Amino acid sequence: DDPILAKRLGADGCHLGQKDTNIKEARKIINKKIIGITWHNSITLAKTAIKAKASYLAFGAFYSSKTKKTKYLANIKILKKIKKITKTPIVAIGGINSENYKSLLLNNANFLAISSDICNNKKYKPLEALERLKWKLTLVRLELECFYNIRMIYGKS
Repeated sequence: DDPILAKRLGADGCHLGQKDTNIKEARKIINKKIIGITWHNSITLAKTAIKAKASYLAFGAFYSSKTKKTKYLANIKILKKIKKITKTPIVAIGGINSENYKSLLLNNANFLAISSDICNNKKYKPLEALERLKWKLTLVRLELECFYNIRMIYGKS
């Protein structure tokens, strides 16, 4: 949220919300470091970040969240639309857990922002929750690789 703090700390970059510093100002402060921006559910707003060379675009919340009040809901269609106009990595945010993450990955999200399901999991301690999620993500990656290989063999796009 704060590029000045990110620079002071020597962070790899920062994430900007709608009410934070704009990307042009942030870029002046942290230069070529990572800058990601949340666009909630707006392709129109995301296009400005694409032009400004954002490192990644975050969309969501896809599900209601306990971490933050859900103000804007995004849906799977936005992932498909944004991938048609940019190669900029996409991060899905908001209420994502070990039960609902798969459809986001299968519909073009490059990354997932998951916090409550790991840190506030009622069944597992944070490291256990993280290990279980990593295992599930490995299975999805293998599933996607198989799907991609089948498409390549049979020439379907």
